[in-house]
Amino acid sequence: MKRNLQGLQWRRLKTREDFFKKLTWIKVIIDLKNVVSDPRVAKILTTLCYGAIRLDKEISLSDTGGGHRLPVGLNSDGDSQKQLDVIADDIFYSSLEAAGIGFYVSEERESIEMLNNNDDLGVAIDPLDGSSNIDCNVSIGTIFSIKKVKNKSRPQDDFFLLGKYLASGYFIYGPQTLLVFTVGNGIVKFLLNVEDNQFVSVKSDLKIPEQTQEYAINSSNSRYWPTPVRSYIEELIDGAVGPRKKNYNTRWVASLVAETHRILERGGVFLYPGDDREGYSEGRLRKIYECGPIAYLIEQALGLATNGIKPIIGLTAENLHQRTPFVFGSKEEVETIKKFYEDPKSAHAPLFRTRGLFNR
Repeated sequence: MKRNLQGLQWRRLKTREDFFKKLTWIKVIIDLKNVVSDPRVAKILTTLCYGAIRLDKEISLSDTGGGHRLPVGLNSDGDSQKQLDVIADDIFYSSLEAAGIGFYVSEERESIEMLNNNDDLGVAIDPLDGSSNIDCNVSIGTIFSIKKVKNKSRPQDDFFLLGKYLASGYFIYGPQTLLVFTVGNGIVKFLLNVEDNQFVSVKSDLKIPEQTQEYAINSSNSRYWPTPVRSYIEELIDGAVGPRKKNYNTRWVASLVAETHRILERGGVFLYPGDDREGYSEGRLRKIYECGPIAYLIEQALGLATNGIKPIIGLTAENLHQRTPFVFGSKEEVETIKKFYEDPKSAHAPLFRTRGLFNR
């Protein structure tokens, strides 16, 4: 891992004893018996809850002079890494190691790590999604998935296939701290009561409406977009006077967890396409520990998740940190975007307009 740790004032949790000693003040309460039938999956989810509570405390203290927001170097894929990214990764690594989980895959690490040769379950995780927003006090999160590893000598065979999850979900740290996940039979949501560290079930079986009037994309990159994306967004901007015959709102948070949570709660469509910028031909979101887990959630909520054309679930990764374009949300919009990619000529021609916001 490419880390510049000089001057960092944070402690690694080296052993199970150190870990549980550190967590003596954290007694997590979460009732999963009516949600998760596999006790080993329930154990991992509970362990992730321990880590999330610890990370939530670190985030809340990130403005108190500990340097949590400072850049410390680059992660394994060359992205800027803040101290809090490193702390988050260490928290989840240590907690899962202490719990005896078999394998650990992280955005912040260069390879799949075996934690326990006697266990065949593994976790793929983005320990702190949206960390660039820490300074803005915008909701950030942790994305995870749980998989069974069939061949311990080749764990990549399972991790590199998007799908066949035992569970996937995220923690979101914002005005409230929430756990949202699925084990393949709908979505459940738990709210953290910070007074007693209890995750309380607050809502289940979230559903994304098929239609929406809200989209999320970083419009500052419009000059680099491929033609299908440019044409699609122009239709939305045309609003009620254009071929779609309705007005759209736009949202952009630049935090995948925050974008996902909004879409699960009220619908919408999210686009992070590949574009013409150097290093962006496949977008910037990673297949294994970002897009795969989120796509599984979206499908469980009756939405769609694709790379523009093909469903994310069922794709394979060529390496641990491979990226992919990502489109997800309300079914009608995702299907429309696919049509633009497959046959741009079949898209609605702009009406009454020779110039547009994104026309070159």
